[in-house]
Amino acid sequence: MNATIIPSFIKGEVLASVSKSAMQRACAAALIRKGRSVITNWGISDDDKAAVNIIKQLGATVQFEDNKMVIDSNGINPVSGNINCGESGLSVRMFTSIAALASQPITVDGSGSLIKRPLHFFDTVFPQLSVSISSQKGHLPLSIKGPLTPRNITIDGSLSSQFLTGLLFAYSAAHATGVTISVTDLNSKPYVDLTLHMLKQFGLKVPVNHDYKSFYFGEEDRPERKETVNYAVEGDWSGAAFLLVAGAINGELKVKGLDLCSTQADKAILEALSNAEAKMSVRENEIVIQKSTLKAFHFNATHCPDLFPPLVALASYCTGTTIIEGVHRLAHKESNRALTLQDEFEKMGVTITLQDDLMLIEGAISLKGGEVHSRHDHRIAMACAVAALGGTEQIMIAESDAINKSYPHFYQHLQQLGAQILLTGN
Repeated sequence: MNATIIPSFIKGEVLASVSKSAMQRACAAALIRKGRSVITNWGISDDDKAAVNIIKQLGATVQFEDNKMVIDSNGINPVSGNINCGESGLSVRMFTSIAALASQPITVDGSGSLIKRPLHFFDTVFPQLSVSISSQKGHLPLSIKGPLTPRNITIDGSLSSQFLTGLLFAYSAAHATGVTISVTDLNSKPYVDLTLHMLKQFGLKVPVNHDYKSFYFGEEDRPERKETVNYAVEGDWSGAAFLLVAGAINGELKVKGLDLCSTQADKAILEALSNAEAKMSVRENEIVIQKSTLKAFHFNATHCPDLFPPLVALASYCTGTTIIEGVHRLAHKESNRALTLQDEFEKMGVTITLQDDLMLIEGAISLKGGEVHSRHDHRIAMACAVAALGGTEQIMIAESDAINKSYPHFYQHLQQLGAQILLTGN
């Protein structure tokens, strides 16, 4: 599918989409706890669907009743020897460790860009935990055989915190006692907070966090067991970041459904917008933002790398040179986002310079039209669409349906707010 974005002023009220970071973790928590979990406000993105299918393959039953997703589980009891993670980086990094709790052989596979993502972590760590593994030189498919045995280990957290998330879930499910996971160079700490929060919400054993350098599973029992856990998935700050930037660029929006106390890393978009002097009002139940004169800003996105695409769109309309730190976090996403952002925004007249771990964005007087490509990356597609709203000519985004990975209703929401968008193709 292709999307042609015609420069448009958008106005109105929109409810934030569902957080796939929370949704996928909720699925994992519901799987490893024994009992019934009832999830409301569940997600329907491709990544969310991948997580639901995985927990089914690992033994959970999932039913949809009266706007509720009901998950019944008796722990890890695989019904087949395969799990497919689609294109979800979180799913493969999180569920591989959880699947390793089983004693039967399991093949972990995926599709699209996920095939190219490095998973050497498992080759290094799993043998230390009594899990046999073979991979395609650190890539999918993986063949594993457990059961995983919790032990004192030290892992590298520089590539992604999602590997740690998987181990935290696995150790909790295995009732780890008196063991520590030590971590060096941990990135994306807020996502670890989200994982710990989810363990607590589902009544699972939660390790003691020693300043993100080690996580200790003590002797004490896990929290008091609940017969049924009820959980409502929170709104997605990652997707909302694009809406908020759209409002700052060329709109007048009221965004609802976001938790200001959320542990999601991308809540930091509020800080970036403030630094750019966007006209914004943050209230308990809504954020109001509107078009205003924007100034170049300096922002460290090391712990929230998914904000790079919307921040580049924002910076494109800021007077001066914006500097964003944390470029090293972008190499192993759905695309190499640093190079992809540089290439695609250049087509719209925006100059981006990569300098060591810095990205420098020169604010353009006005964005020009033409054709860009999503590179099959959902956040690139959304960043280009948002940037196009404030331009002077229409911009066509090829393979624009990449948004289905995280935010299937993105174009629909923009259209409801008054954006002129022509969708063509399948």
